[in-house]
Amino acid sequence: MSAEGGASEGDVNTSPLRATWDARHGEETRALLARDADVFLHQSLSTPCLDAIVGAEGVHLVTADGRRILDFHGNSVHQLGHGHPAVVAAIRAQMETLPFCPRRFTCEAAVAFAEKLVELAGPPFGKVLLVPSGSAAIGVALKLARHATGRHKTLSMWDAFHGANLDAVSVGGEALFRKDAGPLLPGTEHVPPPGLARRFFGDDDKATDRLADYIDYVLEVQGDVAALIAEPVRWTTVEPPPAGFWARVRESCTRHGALLVFDEIPSALGRCGSFYVFEQMGCVPDMVALGKGLGGGIVPQAALVVRTDLDVAPHLALGHYTHEKSPLGSAAGLAAVRAIEEEGLIARARALGKMGGAALEAMAARRPEIAAVRRMGAFFGVELHAYGGIAAEARADRVMYAALERGLSFKVGGGKVLTLCPPLTISDGDFAQALEILETALGTAVAS
Repeated sequence: MSAEGGASEGDVNTSPLRATWDARHGEETRALLARDADVFLHQSLSTPCLDAIVGAEGVHLVTADGRRILDFHGNSVHQLGHGHPAVVAAIRAQMETLPFCPRRFTCEAAVAFAEKLVELAGPPFGKVLLVPSGSAAIGVALKLARHATGRHKTLSMWDAFHGANLDAVSVGGEALFRKDAGPLLPGTEHVPPPGLARRFFGDDDKATDRLADYIDYVLEVQGDVAALIAEPVRWTTVEPPPAGFWARVRESCTRHGALLVFDEIPSALGRCGSFYVFEQMGCVPDMVALGKGLGGGIVPQAALVVRTDLDVAPHLALGHYTHEKSPLGSAAGLAAVRAIEEEGLIARARALGKMGGAALEAMAARRPEIAAVRRMGAFFGVELHAYGGIAAEARADRVMYAALERGLSFKVGGGKVLTLCPPLTISDGDFAQALEILETALGTAVAS
């Protein structure tokens, strides 16, 4: 949401503070930003860009003006930080042996990578399709659900983001991506997300139970829903559902013949304190979409991991992407997964969660503009509210730019949630420094 209002999946690039920020850049940066704006299609959330980056190492981004920025945004690809040595080495070695594999052939890297994803998921998962993007993984899930069930309808949630392709936008619920897009896929039904259950189903602790009942009702009266597609954790605003919610939805899907598809594209790979997020949700979905950091933060790589018995369309093309069994993507992905295991990064995510959660709760006690602190593993949301005559959205915008000025980058989700997504490889010192910058930025936003 911008400072002027209007829902957004993340922070927009039309804030009035953007011009002030741009004026701080050096001549080289301004020149590159101008060339960028001239040649790329302009779109919300990106062009015109914030800054020009010339390097990235570990937790830091390095700008053309020589500034080092702690990256707590990273487009959610940097579980291992930027340029992890093991991933770089795996890519370099793969380039020297087999840089590309036509999809009608196979290669060791792709098979080993898929086997590892299945191993970590455990039964009943046994099949994988590799694809070049998270949006493509969602598209494959939609196709497979149709073939497996003989139905075409889907149920998903408002405000959710499942990718920017037209099919992913159809099941997604973010207005920024759906608005003025024209006719979307038919049969894409939506319900409120758990984070808004109190608004629609009663302002008490039973609201999400009533939402689960409503989902069951929709599946029953529709009678022909192929799949329920959802983020197990609302990523942009860091909203885990109450315990037991997904277990109830799982039961409803099974009872009414709908497949349950979890979009774990930004949230898996240890980020939330387990390799797969569903491990913490008290249920097992039928399909899991992976992406973002799956390529080690270097190579675009995604995957759909599914139950073995869903291998039901051998005569059809579910994905058929040119880089379907990319040796480079597979080598990067396998190296990333092994690094997560060997470096104990899942345990590190939990430790960072406890450390950061305690620090942010203490910060909230000192700062009345903070409405709530949420976390799951090493992912944090600091929700602001209107205070002192400043709207929450305007304050979030101010805080973001104040933090950037001091060397911390993060995302603003839902207009008023400061989302902090650090690499799992971050040192305690850098982590503490980032939180100090955040609190200073909050204070500056009050004074400005």
